[in-house]
Amino acid sequence: MNIAKNMEAIFVAAIVIASATSFATAAVSTPVIAVKAEASAMQTVTVTAKRLTATEKAAL
Repeated sequence: MNIAKNMEAIFVAAIVIASATSFATAAVSTPVIAVKAEASAMQTVTVTAKRLTATEKAAL
């Protein structure tokens, strides 16, 4: 019975702390930082290889 009361108190305290922090952080306005990427040529990777024949595939 005592454990149940303690767990209830811990749960209520956690809810109180969580709601207090959510209200405290909701009032804080954070500045919006926008970073614009420079327009540069996009790097591409080209993979070239010889295609395997059916006999080479079977050998692997």
